[in-house]
Amino acid sequence: MTTKRLGFFTRLLDDVSAQQRYRLATEQIIKAEQLGFDSAWVAQHHFHADEGGLPSPLVFLAQVAVRTRHIRLGTGVITLPMEEPLRVAEDTAVLDLLSDGRLEVGVGSGGTPSSFAAFGHDSAKRGEILGRYLAKVRAAWRGEALSDDGGQLYPAAPQLDKRVWQATFSVEGAERAGRAGDGLMLSRTQPRPEHFPDASLADLQNPMIDAYLAALPSGVAPRILGSRSVFVADDRQLALDLANKGLRRSAARSGAFRPVSESSVEELIASFDSHVGSAQDVIASLRLDSALARVTDVAFQVHSIDPPHALILRSLELIATEVAPALGWTAAIKQKSPFGKEVA
Repeated sequence: MTTKRLGFFTRLLDDVSAQQRYRLATEQIIKAEQLGFDSAWVAQHHFHADEGGLPSPLVFLAQVAVRTRHIRLGTGVITLPMEEPLRVAEDTAVLDLLSDGRLEVGVGSGGTPSSFAAFGHDSAKRGEILGRYLAKVRAAWRGEALSDDGGQLYPAAPQLDKRVWQATFSVEGAERAGRAGDGLMLSRTQPRPEHFPDASLADLQNPMIDAYLAALPSGVAPRILGSRSVFVADDRQLALDLANKGLRRSAARSGAFRPVSESSVEELIASFDSHVGSAQDVIASLRLDSALARVTDVAFQVHSIDPPHALILRSLELIATEVAPALGWTAAIKQKSPFGKEVA
């Protein structure tokens, strides 16, 4: 079985103040590193506290870099159309140096459509803006002249050009990522087409993986990250109870990307493309996901179940010790906990 890289993904949605959200997410990433996770990813959202709690992912990851040593730090994603591309180039260049080369740069056109107006953009043009801004970021990283006066980025960061990941919901977007030689980021859930409302996530994402691999330049190794909503607990019923509460809250607030059935908690979990229960429950569920079997990297998040912090930490332990190894993950290095005990 091919070894996959294991990631922890957070949208920073703990049910506490913003300051506490940042503290708890940092603790969760530190725990993930102690357990041998290969990467940690944070999402960016503007203005909507219930959708995502972090508008400034690079600022947040800078302080996480100080508290960690090995785990790779990724943005999943920077919503680039709502940023100034040269400032993104500068901040990522500095953060990569501060983190000893651990930064992974995920970008996307997404974000809540209503957020674009505040930044002076039309949401309908976000794809075009993304392409233009990403080209500008990459030119700056490579040290190209930024104006007729010949100014160049300092510090230059050509290494980051090979650590870009593009997030997409479409086959066309996956093909663009492949042509660029970038990583492909697949979402934990995504909209269903009108003609296929009951499509599984694999039904939608396998064609994206096919298009990405077909477009990838010869000699470029594929990088495919599959994000999934996963909550593992020692007590299966506790996991189901928390999922029932969290997912019904999400359904009332924003709905799901596929028809929501409220006849049972299991059907509600399926509506949100989630994987919930004991370690064996989750392993069995994830093994049915043929798209996840093809990725090089997996990133697990607890949203939209959103259990308490202590249970997130326990879920990370169960993922690292039981779930991920069953899916083909092997810890690359042995970490030491703060108490000096080695963990896989």
